[in-house]
Amino acid sequence: MNTEKEVELDFVAAAERLKGTVKRTPLEYNAGLSEKYDANIYLKREDLQLVRSYKLRGAYNMISTLQPEQVAKGVVCASAGNHAQGVAHSCKKLNIKGVIFMPEITPKQKVKQTEMFGGSHIEIVLVGDTFDDCLREAIAYTAEHQMTFIPPFDNEKVIEGQGTVGVEIFEDLPEIDVVVMPIGGGGLASGVGSYLRGLKPAIQLIGVEPEGAPSMKLALENGSPILLEEIDRFVDGAAVKKVGSLTYQYCTELLDQMLLIPEGKICTTILKLYNEDAIVVEPAGALAVASLDQIKDEIKGKNVVCIVSGGNNDIERMQEIKEKSLLFEGLKHYFIVRFPQRPGALKLFVNNVLGPHDDITRFEFIKKTNRENGPALVGIELANRADYESLVARMKEFKFEIIELNNDQTLFEYLV
Repeated sequence: MNTEKEVELDFVAAAERLKGTVKRTPLEYNAGLSEKYDANIYLKREDLQLVRSYKLRGAYNMISTLQPEQVAKGVVCASAGNHAQGVAHSCKKLNIKGVIFMPEITPKQKVKQTEMFGGSHIEIVLVGDTFDDCLREAIAYTAEHQMTFIPPFDNEKVIEGQGTVGVEIFEDLPEIDVVVMPIGGGGLASGVGSYLRGLKPAIQLIGVEPEGAPSMKLALENGSPILLEEIDRFVDGAAVKKVGSLTYQYCTELLDQMLLIPEGKICTTILKLYNEDAIVVEPAGALAVASLDQIKDEIKGKNVVCIVSGGNNDIERMQEIKEKSLLFEGLKHYFIVRFPQRPGALKLFVNNVLGPHDDITRFEFIKKTNRENGPALVGIELANRADYESLVARMKEFKFEIIELNNDQTLFEYLV
């Protein structure tokens, strides 16, 4: 694995290499977003890629350039998602043996998808409780069997492959002004940024990370990559504990801005893209679009491309996504409510405390044996964020003792 820039990246050659394997994804003008932000907003739809993410590009580019002796021994990767599927598809296409390590906690849907793309050319090894455990096993296996490890981002050929997204963007929209790119390990931003900056020195390059996994932002502030002890893995396609040494070098030279987006905002964006544009994106795929509110003043009148990096979103996650969105938007609130010790208290709560458009979404007594006056966990969904203050005021007016769980993270995580 290279950790210093040693070769000149040839993105055009990589694009030629990927022809016939990688789908050329559309660059779509989005009328709704364009009107909202008074700019020309285009979405680069890598969610429509063959494996539903851009990761195929880097994996195939690296594997297809291996030496014959490396090909004979096969390749190894460690991934819980998109990179695994990219490697699997590449192995099948190139008739190469691949061993793919995935954490034991990987959802069955992702394991099955990887098996589907790789077929008989791959072997999947489920090992370790965390990705870091899985990665250690994969690297040890690679060394023991003298195979080639295919990293998810920190490699020149992987970066070169991801950069072909930029080749297609420029061919479709040479007058581009701004490109917004999701960042996990930094391979996509390194490749796309390098190619576009070389053609248009004045282009504005913006990187976007989830707030719970700010590995590149902290690396840029620190002056080198650092290992984060804890991260929020909700945005799994962009949640890494440490960015690459090589990708850090590229990003520190290329990026004009590095933005952090709250996970709740990302969830709101996922729902809007689905409801308004029928676009299904994974959390990482929504990052670029979710950032537009932060840069709305500086993009007015400009041609802006948001890279929608992937669409591998498990339908079983949608309830969690909706919940996180409602909490972020201030439309969902949880309380511990102690009802007054008098007859009809619950009826009073429903009839007089709740507003006409408020809805109880959860109700359970915390002490099962004390339902007369014991506290209850109550979840309430509002139609309008501004209704919250009047709801709390009515609770106090009618003598309901409450604890607002949204304001107490420890209690919230324990009870909700």
